Amino acid sequence: MLHHPLLALLVRGDAAKDLEILVLRHQLAVLRRQVSRPKLEPADRALLAALSRALPRPRWSCFFVKPDTLLRWHRRLVAGAWTYPHRQPGRPPLDEQLQQLIVHLATDNPRWGYQRLQGELLRLGVQVSATAIRTTLRRHRLDPAPRGIPTTWRAFLRQQAAGILACGFFTVDTVWLRRLYVLFFIELDSEGAGCS
Repeated sequence: MLHHPLLALLVRGDAAKDLEILVLRHQLAVLRRQVSRPKLEPADRALLAALSRALPRPRWSCFFVKPDTLLRWHRRLVAGAWTYPHRQPGRPPLDEQLQQLIVHLATDNPRWGYQRLQGELLRLGVQVSATAIRTTLRRHRLDPAPRGIPTTWRAFLRQQAAGILACGFFTVDTVWLRRLYVLFFIELDSEGAGCS
């Protein structure tokens, strides 16, 4: 069983305690004259800081350090008790091979945005958030939005011809002075006239 000098004080009588405290204070005064700055270990600081909280402030003159020092040690003691392990905020970075795949897909398909890239990766069985894809593209100095290639109206119409209809409207007066209204539609893909 360990016997600590402070624990031994608890079992002694009041008169013996008072006498021992007087001796210890005198020895402390002698040591203060010889040692300018005592070397303390972390356990010493923790013990003195904890004892200072139990001792009334007017009695802090028995400590060989300033009250500000005791308060600083106590703040560190409390902060250490409430400190949790630090970890980097946010999601962990993507695997290097996955980043290279994202960059490769974005480079080969400059019109795909990060949401399209997310869908294509999902088809490959790789689940990545659109935000992570956008962050990866920005890190590699690629624009995360679809990078537009200048397109002429002619090229646009040729690409979209299958889904574009042209319409027209005109009137015809008959010999009996009746007016007919004509509305017509032409599918550009079959005619090709609107694409040239």
